Amino acid sequence: MTAASLAAGSRVGPAIATSKNRRPANRVIIIGIDGMDPRLSEKLMNAGQMPNLAGLRQAGGYRVLGTSIPPQSPVAWANFINGAGPGSHGIFDFIHRDPAEQAAPFFAVAKTIAGNGYWKTGKHKMQLNFPPFGHKPPETVLLRQGTPFWDYLDKAGIDSTFYDLPSNYPPSHSKYGRHKCLAGMGTPDLLGTYGTYQHFSEDGPVRTKDEDGGKRSMLFFENETAAAKLVGPQNNFLIEPEPSVIPFLVHRDIAANSCAVEIQKHKILLRQGQWSRWIKLDFEMSLPGPIPNKHLTAICRFYLQEVSPNFRLYASPLNSDPSNSALRITEPPEFIGEISDRLGLFYTTGFQEDHKALSNNVFNEDEFCVQAGMVLQERLKLLEYAFENYDDGLLFFYFSSTDLQSHMLWWDSELKHPTRSAEDAKECFRHIHKLYTELDSVVGDILKRYGDKATIIVMSDHGFANFKRQFNLNTWLRENGYLYPPNSTGIFKEIDWSRTQAYGLGINGLYLNLKGRERDGIVDPGEQREQLLDEISTKLEGVRDTNGRPVIAKAHRTDKVYTGPATALAPDLVIGYRRDYRASWATCLGDITDEILLDNDSAWSADHCADVSEVPGVIFSNRPIDAASPALIDIAPSVLKKFGIEIPPSMQGKDIFTA
Repeated sequence: MTAASLAAGSRVGPAIATSKNRRPANRVIIIGIDGMDPRLSEKLMNAGQMPNLAGLRQAGGYRVLGTSIPPQSPVAWANFINGAGPGSHGIFDFIHRDPAEQAAPFFAVAKTIAGNGYWKTGKHKMQLNFPPFGHKPPETVLLRQGTPFWDYLDKAGIDSTFYDLPSNYPPSHSKYGRHKCLAGMGTPDLLGTYGTYQHFSEDGPVRTKDEDGGKRSMLFFENETAAAKLVGPQNNFLIEPEPSVIPFLVHRDIAANSCAVEIQKHKILLRQGQWSRWIKLDFEMSLPGPIPNKHLTAICRFYLQEVSPNFRLYASPLNSDPSNSALRITEPPEFIGEISDRLGLFYTTGFQEDHKALSNNVFNEDEFCVQAGMVLQERLKLLEYAFENYDDGLLFFYFSSTDLQSHMLWWDSELKHPTRSAEDAKECFRHIHKLYTELDSVVGDILKRYGDKATIIVMSDHGFANFKRQFNLNTWLRENGYLYPPNSTGIFKEIDWSRTQAYGLGINGLYLNLKGRERDGIVDPGEQREQLLDEISTKLEGVRDTNGRPVIAKAHRTDKVYTGPATALAPDLVIGYRRDYRASWATCLGDITDEILLDNDSAWSADHCADVSEVPGVIFSNRPIDAASPALIDIAPSVLKKFGIEIPPSMQGKDIFTA
């Protein structure tokens, strides 16, 4: 990585503007810095590189913050939202399973429910949701259960506004109209994915290729012009749905080291290494007969990586246009338009830093840092908008930079990095140091603006650790006789459920094949279940790597660590890995590798899906923190108390500001 790319990728821009005189008000400001780690924070504070947060620590406003079981972002942020653990909100992993369908996986936070009924004509189908037809269109619903803490503020007439909040897509409804939210992590792109880039180049080896997180297409130049297609959302008005596409032309000028992209009404001129502005694109969905076709507006950015000898052009994931959003990503729905009226076009997906492009070698580290820096610049403009429109009540603002950039660039060890030389690994980690110090400056600006006018909380949902070695839970279960047959390659391939007692799915979950719960369950829910959980837990906690290091800190029994009404989909064990270890990539979707333990070979070289004891977060405040060991579940009740609202019985947390 070059010094120039570090600067371009992480510059935070001008300080927040000086506040206007405001009437006395009760204010709480929460800054969520995803993944901010206590070990690195303390190191940088001690070195004088984070003076603003160090000042809060000196005044008694700092603690290590307990995270969730498991420390996965959707689980952790749901703990924050409910002021209670997974037994309250029912989110246990990124991936859940449907026991009635024998382990069929689905996304844990939101679900799209298929529509019911349609009218067929020719090759089209249409849902008519008016009498006498009454067809029901598809609907995406939030699966998080329980009561979010802002509902108590809403009822009490206290304003709350949340920007880029994770675990809240689609955003929950405000009953009393005092709550606003821009949804964050979990918000899809217009292809319905977490983010699918499209890449166009001359090098093969095939004309088109779909990969995890992206689509690749070959370009064929004739007289320095090539034709290509940008793939858009599915046209579900067709009986046989197919993706919409926008054709475009690329004209390259090798001598000028540049190109022109002609797409719809746009002609985009790019030099090598240059990004375009956000471009609005219109995807047309055909409808039958005289009915006007439907149009969906997307936004994307192009980046010209190379002109010659191998032309390479990147197109960002298709984000929903904030000025005319096809998705409901804010509460109230018109809130996204209000933001766009002021800020123009910006990222609306939940995952904005394109880590998949780096993992798939579409980006190098420099390019990833620049793209991630653009995300941060947009976020800082949004922060200024947030303060311009904040008077009193609760303001929550979220930064993703310290999480997604740490996944790709963190490495705090002398051990060999999965994909980089020792010096490159250190340089990438120095980028994370720089990011921490720059966010400290942002906190300093907030303290100058509101330090004597608001209770300010800066917090993270978890910390970070290296991810050097993968543990394949299903391989371990197979080798220890809990999963059959011995030659099975995955829980959805050649599995013998009549002999399988346990399986792994998701990042941290282990499920018993329980009779009466799983469709093909065989484990008796009484004494056999108890014996099996104790036996598997003991064996897992005894697993050692080839060098003798323990792999698993704790196999948590969920019937002992979760309480509440929302445990129906919980795994039976949550596997808490030690630092340097995590579930294998294959484990997450139920696949089985030949080896139980193997090296991580991905650019995604750091993680937090470990044991709760290994990756706590941080909490800072400009008010002294009395609680000795605060946790995520304590923040919501602490906020309610600041506004004079009694902590409801559904919350498990306590007020951190009073002992």
